[in-house]
Amino acid sequence: MKQLLMGNEAIAKGAIQAGVNVVAGYPGTPSTEVLETVAKNNNGNIYIEWSVNEKAALEVAAGASYAGARTMVTMKQVGLNVASDPLMCLAYIGVKGGMVVVVADDPGPISSQTEQDTRKFAEYSKLPVFDPSSPEEAYEMIQAAFLYSEQYQTPVLFRPTTRVCHACATIDVPETVPEHTWEGFVKDPGRWVIFPRLSKENHIKIEARNAQIAREKNNPWNTIQGRGRLGIATGGVSVSYVKEALENLQSSLAEKGQPETDLMKQVRLLQVGMPHPFPEALAEEFLNEVDTVLVVEELDPVIERNLTYLCGKYGKQVRILGKETDHLPYAGEYTNESVKSALAAYLQIEEEKTEPSAPPQMPVRPPVLCAGCPHRASFYAVKQAMKGKRAFFCGDIGCYTLGNAKPLDMVDTCLCMGADVTIAQGLKRTEPGTTAFSFIGDSTFFASGMTGVVNAVYNQTDIILVVLDNSTTAMTGHQPHPGTGMTMMGDVVEKVSIEKILTAIGVTSVETVNPLDLQASVAAVQKAAALPGVKAIIFKSPCIALVKPDGACTIDRETCINCKKCIRELGCPAIVVRNGQVEIESSMCTG
Repeated sequence: MKQLLMGNEAIAKGAIQAGVNVVAGYPGTPSTEVLETVAKNNNGNIYIEWSVNEKAALEVAAGASYAGARTMVTMKQVGLNVASDPLMCLAYIGVKGGMVVVVADDPGPISSQTEQDTRKFAEYSKLPVFDPSSPEEAYEMIQAAFLYSEQYQTPVLFRPTTRVCHACATIDVPETVPEHTWEGFVKDPGRWVIFPRLSKENHIKIEARNAQIAREKNNPWNTIQGRGRLGIATGGVSVSYVKEALENLQSSLAEKGQPETDLMKQVRLLQVGMPHPFPEALAEEFLNEVDTVLVVEELDPVIERNLTYLCGKYGKQVRILGKETDHLPYAGEYTNESVKSALAAYLQIEEEKTEPSAPPQMPVRPPVLCAGCPHRASFYAVKQAMKGKRAFFCGDIGCYTLGNAKPLDMVDTCLCMGADVTIAQGLKRTEPGTTAFSFIGDSTFFASGMTGVVNAVYNQTDIILVVLDNSTTAMTGHQPHPGTGMTMMGDVVEKVSIEKILTAIGVTSVETVNPLDLQASVAAVQKAAALPGVKAIIFKSPCIALVKPDGACTIDRETCINCKKCIRELGCPAIVVRNGQVEIESSMCTG
């Protein structure tokens, strides 16, 4: 049955075809749709959960894999940092049922804090990693990854990038779904309890395994094409860019009257779909047949450095070109155009330089909080309450990061999930005369904020914790979390109370207020600022995407003096100026 699938959907459908039994993850663009697609296509045989964070997700999957179930964990590249502790240990312990850890990388970065390359983490953790170049390849490759995991009894990393995750392709998907049954957990402390002696023994086995995999030449994901002396090595989505660029260059040569020129007779292409363990035997064969190699890859020079290493190891006089020779940039994602230009220069094909027509002047649209977002009201209340006082505002990862935009200008720091709580403590210890605020969302509080609050209470650091509770995980697509009372399996459960958690931790002042009530909100902030110790304010109001508006606001022309204070201080995109008059953009206003 042919289906038009986004890359993430293809990964999910491939995992279902592989007989996956347990799927756990934490939402994060560009990976989120993988787990959601499994949930939509669950026939009842798969257990699925949004875990509180990536570490929890990986450990849940590990337990199921110990029993022999096939498991998949989903996250983005920064989420792998959170999951790295159990994953590093799991690399030594191993698994029984196939376990694939899908880590979506984000070159650009388009929606992330970092441009991490999961292939480097694979080298560091000594784990196999698959690097699909297209949605079609991702569908086939994820199924192979489960078998590979079981064959070598190891977790396997699966690294799609944004353009693979969000591209679409037509894929043949069988109508029947196979079932995978498992033996169950067999008690064996000598295998499942990690001790230094076991780790040392398994480390030796891991190195031997990786050396064996590196010598394989029949891995279908690592291939050599073409027969020229000019080498091109590539992997991931860059494979698609390279192949399309070669086709375009071939067409341009034909248009110039050189149809007999076959670039694939000049070029030998090494495609590395499994960059670790690096396919040393195949790469050596490739290097024997080329004089130079241009390496095209996102993000780090993984293939490039491995080829350079092999040239030294085997004494080959092959020049390796790429990022480290300034032939391609280190940072950012590649495009068809940038790869085509690099290949044209490498192949000494003169590109026709056409001056592009000047694009029309587009309005500047910086990312801002949605019209009616309760976070804007929360930030505004804190700002009004702290007028004339020295205060620090530590932000976190989520919609509320956009509180840094003017005119609010209410995010002084943002590092990683949960760091707002602890960064505020560090600032307070070095700037004792100030008021330190930490802003965190409800989902992030459950994911990584609670530990920081315990630290503040234990060490008696004066901070004001501001929980922006909009009853969802808004930035990544409104996924449920422990505070919503709904699980990914569709169960209605008891909501986990942020107020009760804070009280149990030892926060003595916890106040919940509606941020849209400005007077009450300002008073709550002023009260907290006057108290010693750790104080908490929970600004509770649902995300505007979850509630239907009662109707748009209007301007009262009899009382409006057109001072534009609403424009200067709020920054709500639904409040606009037309012909010098302040108006409400009714199509955007949420009431």
